[in-house]
Amino acid sequence: VQLVESGGGSVQAGGSQRLSCVASGSTFWRYCMGWFRQAPGKEREGVATIDDNGGTMYADSVKGRFTISKDNAKNTLYLQMNSLKPEDTAKYYCAADNLLICRLSTSAYNYWGQGTQVTVSS
Repeated sequence: VQLVESGGGSVQAGGSQRLSCVASGSTFWRYCMGWFRQAPGKEREGVATIDDNGGTMYADSVKGRFTISKDNAKNTLYLQMNSLKPEDTAKYYCAADNLLICRLSTSAYNYWGQGTQVTVSS
């Protein structure tokens, strides 16, 4: 599975941004897909996941503000981010793996994109 993210950039606090991740090389819709992020000096953390049935899971820090979704016809994963905060500043990564149960743990995923930077200014 090859994953390519896009949509990062700079935004002011309170603003919105949408990230995209195009997947190729395998049966996209059967995989657990997730968004993770890593801020400077911090460990990579899970943000949101979506399973093959469309079931979603979110980190507490983004619940109610971020929405993960996917378009199976386009092999594309999305992350809609609203009400952005400076603490959301990080490099965001798309990940995928053929898991029985989707998890927010970075160690569960073997396929990763190169990441896209999101910077939120106050």
